[in-house]
Amino acid sequence: MRKIMYGLIAAVFAIALTACGGNEESKEGKDSNKQNAGEKTEQTEDQAKQMEEMKKKLEKQKVEEDKVVVLVNDTEIKGTEYNRFLEQYQMQYQQMGQDPTSKETAKKMKDQIINSMVDYEIVLQEAEKKGYEASEEKIDKQFEDFKGQFKDEKKYQEALKQYDLTEKELKQEIAESIQYTTFVEKEISVDEVSEKQIKDYYNKMKEAQGDKAPKYEEVKDHIKTQLENQEKQKKVTEIVKELKKDADITVKI
Repeated sequence: MRKIMYGLIAAVFAIALTACGGNEESKEGKDSNKQNAGEKTEQTEDQAKQMEEMKKKLEKQKVEEDKVVVLVNDTEIKGTEYNRFLEQYQMQYQQMGQDPTSKETAKKMKDQIINSMVDYEIVLQEAEKKGYEASEEKIDKQFEDFKGQFKDEKKYQEALKQYDLTEKELKQEIAESIQYTTFVEKEISVDEVSEKQIKDYYNKMKEAQGDKAPKYEEVKDHIKTQLENQEKQKKVTEIVKELKKDADITVKI
């Protein structure tokens, strides 16, 4: 029985591509900060307390790492994978100004995470049945591309540690990602996007953005790719829906 890894590449990429703010301040800025330090201390302390309380609430939402969260046929998806997904969802909801620890949002997150993991696993199992595999050459190429996003070896190792991930597990996830992508590319075909569809999409974008909208020729290819991907995702959803009918899925949380 293999161990499943979900969503970690995207999560670690987010760390690699996060811009780091500078710590340098001008002398004038430092003097100003000193003058206002007393006024801001109380406010800063309150914010720190609120952040600490929120951190504790977020931690409580996690499940035990070895706990089986859901069974998809004979494959176990455990708490380790669930928690990694959970951290990303918590962050996204906070960025949208929503409290991820509220009862309603927590339920919504849980359902979204379970569905995402099950859908991914369903497609992955079908890909394996059809014999789609990831070659060592492709795995190594994507691994090097991925690792190259980090400033240095130290940053790369810090990312692995933060997500409790070994290099072997990272390569396994890359292999599964290649299997998934290959299945979608080989098994799902979509009609070519027409010029009219592209222009209709662009006109809506231009209407929303006004003078800030880029020229049509500059974004034409991007829009075409986006529309094709949307159509493919619809078909993936349809396939997953059919595959689920014959799958044995048991949610345990």
